[in-house]
Amino acid sequence: MEKWKRNLFILYAGQFLAMASTSCVAPFLPLYLQEMGLTDPGQVRLWTGAIYGSNLLTAFLFAPIWGRLADRYGRRPMLIRSGLGMAVTITLMSFAAAPVHLLLLRLVNGVVSGFSPSAIALVATNTPREHSGYALGVLHSGAVAGTMIGPLLGGIMADRFGFSAVFLYLGIGIFVASLIVIFWVKESFEKKETKAREPFLQDFRTIVGRKPVSSLLVSAAAIRMAMVGTLPFIPLYVQQLAPGENNLVLLAGITTAAMGVGNMISAPQLGKLGDRFGSRYVLAGAVIGAVLFLIPQAFVRELWQLIALRALTGACLGGMMPSVNALMRHYAPPGKESSTYGYLNCALFLGGMVGSVGMGAVSSQFGLPMIFIGSALILLMNNVWMKYTVLKQETNRMELNVGAHAGKSGRDGTDSGLPR
Repeated sequence: MEKWKRNLFILYAGQFLAMASTSCVAPFLPLYLQEMGLTDPGQVRLWTGAIYGSNLLTAFLFAPIWGRLADRYGRRPMLIRSGLGMAVTITLMSFAAAPVHLLLLRLVNGVVSGFSPSAIALVATNTPREHSGYALGVLHSGAVAGTMIGPLLGGIMADRFGFSAVFLYLGIGIFVASLIVIFWVKESFEKKETKAREPFLQDFRTIVGRKPVSSLLVSAAAIRMAMVGTLPFIPLYVQQLAPGENNLVLLAGITTAAMGVGNMISAPQLGKLGDRFGSRYVLAGAVIGAVLFLIPQAFVRELWQLIALRALTGACLGGMMPSVNALMRHYAPPGKESSTYGYLNCALFLGGMVGSVGMGAVSSQFGLPMIFIGSALILLMNNVWMKYTVLKQETNRMELNVGAHAGKSGRDGTDSGLPR
């Protein structure tokens, strides 16, 4: 097997485990806190929000640091650091005896995280350009599958083995994945010599000042805000659609996982289309498709209708972030690819946090169905934003490439036609 393909499939599994470890606590965290002795409902909600969000907060703050170190020392060392760090912290969660223990460990887990941007940067820089869209699509499907299916796996494992065992098994799984990275993932990394180390602020200005990187960061945050902001409220919507069911936790897990399944199926294929026709077209089309499938979710009357529409929405999501990742590869400053993906990860964390809070406010003011209308409006505004920023810049780049190629061909007397 070619090196880039072997790296891709190994990192796919690592992405799945890393994201599943973050999201798997969602369906049973309040119950786990009650098992620890919390009885007041207000305290349970307060600790649940703090513990779940603490991981995102520290990951948001430290992502640029790990991205910069990856550019300096290589992406593979950062993968190993993140994998082993998460394996230790998640395993220790199985021995937590109080809510504060979980809170501190989730904070530390966010600090040592960074598997996702390092994996994206390694695949982006070590995959042939003609296969980059496909590879990033496969890798993204692993991350989304972990995020969406993690809660379902967490609920099933907690029901079968107990709450503490979930963290123990996940920690062991991530440790095994880290060992596989150590022995089988190879990286072609050439350290770029610099006269002096740029301060973080200057490094940030260099990256976001390169058009249209800043526009892509805004677009990525909006996509995550719209697509992930609805997730915490799916169980409540399922409860409205199927009020007499006894297995609501399982049904909520299935509904959430449907989006991940749709994404896993579509992402590699849409990535291939991006390689062939251009990632900018796949990105715009996927956003429009998601809007068309989000709006009917506000008007469903049966649970199966919601599950089907969530799966179709997930299929559209498979064309969004892989396309953003592929475009980011074109525009990232040379030698700062990992730092660029680190800032992209920050935008995603920020979008997820803002989306969850914003959709909570929308649902409390206008009702649960309106969160899907709100998500559709965010994506529509994002498409307008991309049209006048990202897509315009990408069209100009392609025209310059065509002009340069035509001029070169005219000078040497060869055919000026360009292959797809």
